[in-house]
Amino acid sequence: MSGPRRSASALRSIGLLVTLGALVLVGLLSIWLGTRGIPFTATWHVLWNPDGSETSVIIHDYRIPRTLLGLLVGIALGLSGALMQSLTRNPLADPGLLGVSLGASCGVVIAIAFFGVGTALGYVWFAFAGAAAASVLVYVLGSSGRKVATPDRLVVAGAAVTAVLYAFNSAVLLLNPKAFDQFRFWTVGALSGRRMDIVLIILPFVAVGLVLALALAPALNALAMGDQMGRALGVDVNRTRVLGAIGVMLLCGAATAAAGPIGFVGLVVPHVARFVVGPDQRWVLAYSMLLAPVLLIGADVLGRVLGAPGEVQVGIVTAFVGAPLFIALCRRRKLVML
Repeated sequence: MSGPRRSASALRSIGLLVTLGALVLVGLLSIWLGTRGIPFTATWHVLWNPDGSETSVIIHDYRIPRTLLGLLVGIALGLSGALMQSLTRNPLADPGLLGVSLGASCGVVIAIAFFGVGTALGYVWFAFAGAAAASVLVYVLGSSGRKVATPDRLVVAGAAVTAVLYAFNSAVLLLNPKAFDQFRFWTVGALSGRRMDIVLIILPFVAVGLVLALALAPALNALAMGDQMGRALGVDVNRTRVLGAIGVMLLCGAATAAAGPIGFVGLVVPHVARFVVGPDQRWVLAYSMLLAPVLLIGADVLGRVLGAPGEVQVGIVTAFVGAPLFIALCRRRKLVML
């Protein structure tokens, strides 16, 4: 048995390296391609030798921060999606299931409507605060009545909080057309217009969420066999769920705060990872954190190519790409079984 296991592990490692190569490739394409056509040789030169020229400013002040943001947001969405599906044992779970996305949206609505915030940098902190508040509220409701916060209770609490936040957002935006005009650009989901300061703001949150998610992988493997079996294997079930929920809040909250709500990435990518490597969460999380930014940055590049001389925002592209892919995955029943 040790021989086949080593062979499978070697193949998974090679696949991980191939995925990393694909990520480097789409990253270079993201730096090269844009609404302003720049030859690849000029792009490569100023990438390593910034000279203050117009081309250098475009590459270093706009395209590199945009690509790095796509990397961080992709990692966050992929990991948070895999965490959510594992914690809830629900193959249709996505990062917004605990109300994180709507909480972030609520924070942005409050920032625009009541505080007059009008920049992406200003939205970030409000969005993250809204995501954190929604996550805490969901967990409190899911564990109320001296009961354990089971996956079913968390999902029901998340659905209830999401409905209330959606109603609040709709009411405020309907009564404030000016706020709606600003909010509709954020809610599409985009990487454009974000600078390096936003990247630096969300970096520590994504880093902590990443470490937390990867550290929980062995415990998640045990919980996949049920709570009782997990306890028999020495896993603290409640602690694992609390830490997992914190990881989802940090990852999804940071991603949504920085780029707006981007759908399908956190839902589809973990299924693709399980199709490639099986149910082992150590490999699923590792693949998800690389496949998701490949999909997100690739969709962003595709939106620039298809929309030239303008661009199609990445949230729209991921919906068009992700929906057919998810339908194809759902047709294979074994892919949606955790």
